[in-house]
Amino acid sequence: MADSIYRPNGGYKHLLTYQKAEIIFDLTFLFCHRYLQKRDRTFDQMIQAARSGKQNIAEGSLAAATSAATEIHLTNVARASLEELLLDYQDYLRSRKLTVWQYGSKEQLFMRSACIKHNDSKFFLDIAQTRNDQVIANMAICLLKQCTVLLYRQLQALEENFLKNGGFRENMYRIRSEKR
Repeated sequence: MADSIYRPNGGYKHLLTYQKAEIIFDLTFLFCHRYLQKRDRTFDQMIQAARSGKQNIAEGSLAAATSAATEIHLTNVARASLEELLLDYQDYLRSRKLTVWQYGSKEQLFMRSACIKHNDSKFFLDIAQTRNDQVIANMAICLLKQCTVLLYRQLQALEENFLKNGGFRENMYRIRSEKR
């Protein structure tokens, strides 16, 4: 693709951020259907925030073909959506006087390790089948914190790549100039 005007794009299913966001969506879907009332506004908001995180990573990756700016923008929208979802889980625990796992606790360390090792929903959904709302919310919080850090790093890499290689129009000009 060296002499194509299009930038590398797609491949989002291989991104760790997408894989984590997919797990977060699946876990949130399970959590909301199990512990929230469907008529509760938070039910729809949490599922939509989880969906938005996942979908914007995919859409940004695909938009990269012609727009670095759109890729960066949508990746940041994904991060913002997942941060919103993180707040919803924290609010859920706080408002019900449930425990938030402290940084460095054995539960948090176990889940953090699991989040690093596993990139598929089945692992986390299998655990969630036998756990209560407090545990599932804390699982989601660990996944969300990891995913938002990864998205921040992804944004930094996108910025560096743009500064080094330019965008679509610059690539078009470069290729056209080389063909002359």
